[in-house]
Amino acid sequence: MAEDKTTMKKTLSLTGVTVNAMALIAPGAFLWITYQIQASNTGGDTDMWTGIVAALIVAFLTAVAFSELARRYPEAGAGGSYYFAEKAFLDREKASHQRFARIAKFLTGWAAHLFYWVYPGVMVAMMATLITYIFNQFNVNLPVPMQIGTAILFSVFVGFIAVRGISGSTNVAIIINIIQLVSLVGFSILAIMFRLQNPLHATQWLHPSASSIIFPHNLGSMLFQSTIAILILVGFESSTSLAGEAINPKRDIPRGVLLSLLIQGLFAYLLEYFAANYAISEKLVYIGTDGTKLTGIAAAAASGAPIGDLTRLIGDSMLGGNGFALMIIIAITVGLAVLGTTLAAMNTAVRVSFAMAQDKEMPGLLGALHDKHATPHKGVWMLVAVSAVIGSVGVLNVTALTGVTLASNIGTFVLYALICGLTFVTFVGRSEFHSIKHAVIPIIGLIGNIGLLVGVVLIGLTTPGVSADATKIALWITCGWGMISVVYLVLNSRKHGRYIIPPVGVLNK
Repeated sequence: MAEDKTTMKKTLSLTGVTVNAMALIAPGAFLWITYQIQASNTGGDTDMWTGIVAALIVAFLTAVAFSELARRYPEAGAGGSYYFAEKAFLDREKASHQRFARIAKFLTGWAAHLFYWVYPGVMVAMMATLITYIFNQFNVNLPVPMQIGTAILFSVFVGFIAVRGISGSTNVAIIINIIQLVSLVGFSILAIMFRLQNPLHATQWLHPSASSIIFPHNLGSMLFQSTIAILILVGFESSTSLAGEAINPKRDIPRGVLLSLLIQGLFAYLLEYFAANYAISEKLVYIGTDGTKLTGIAAAAASGAPIGDLTRLIGDSMLGGNGFALMIIIAITVGLAVLGTTLAAMNTAVRVSFAMAQDKEMPGLLGALHDKHATPHKGVWMLVAVSAVIGSVGVLNVTALTGVTLASNIGTFVLYALICGLTFVTFVGRSEFHSIKHAVIPIIGLIGNIGLLVGVVLIGLTTPGVSADATKIALWITCGWGMISVVYLVLNSRKHGRYIIPPVGVLNK
């Protein structure tokens, strides 16, 4: 019998599932592209590393929740978290509980889209910023229209790869993960040696000692840094949207969730951020367009690529004046990593949309599969357009980029909090219920995600400058998307004659 070309193809092993999630986390890219955002916001000078640790703890708690749901529902296909939300209530025995299935999956789908459909645009903006920085190193200044054009072209390029299928994306992800892990370990070793071999090289190190990096200085600063740091950690859960293309989803999806976070988050990020903060001193210099000279963490906050500047400084000092060559090499590996991250983000986003469209909860065109590649190609091209717009806004300045970043993060916190809560709802009262995995861990994860959500809003709004302005942009984006989602839910419900929350004993069509 001929294979149905409208069905997603099962091609992913544990390696494929894991590396696609690892490509989205991409530590080799995020150190370079988010260090400026972290340095320019509350606590960037002291609690960057501890903020990542706090975000990692919440991420691991959430990862356990995702992996347990993936193990319980291996048939989730492309739906991932959206599917979990519905099944958590439909599988309850009481009809009074089952009636909340649709509203639960709506809230989960809304949060997932705020996260997944904004995130690729953030990556597009960061790629355009990276390319602009590289041109600047050759004394070529790209005007804003060319930066916007770069963002648009990159978005289209990633779309072409995404349409061709997840197998091609996996091969790209494997190569990129190897390159970025090697490069970031090399950078980290050089940065630590730079500090150890040149203790008198500077008089104003950002951190006077290694212990200053790993111990928190201010709780509020650490929490706000963690709300930014979640952007660099998200992606471990993207494995759950690949169940429809996994050869053994029951076994490999839960493992992929935890392995990707363990390798990229716990190992790579803690190493490279420690090394970068350990090497920052007043020797890191940024000269503004008006001639203003900034040093240390202030220079990192102003530069479009502070890690590039730091790499050049370290290379000149330790590699016989070859800092420029080292910086270009690292920049190329970062560019490859951003490509992999954007591609993985697009693949995840359109598959969640595909599942919702199949369920008549989103426009039907998002549920169309390519005749040859069996990918949701119309969704890909819609996301390409959205990413191009967001990327074009993000290249304007650090405030705009931080704003869209925080909007994506708000969606992340809401989605993660819902999944933690849904894990308890799914397993409580069942024979397989485990008090630690299905109660203690998800409840603590729920509290942690809500705490970070509150922190990103309250701390952001009460901190003058970039943080406050960016938080306002994020809230406008969040509220706008929320209004659009509610209006669509109401109109779509009327069109199909479905209840949002049906009466007890009544099932939706």
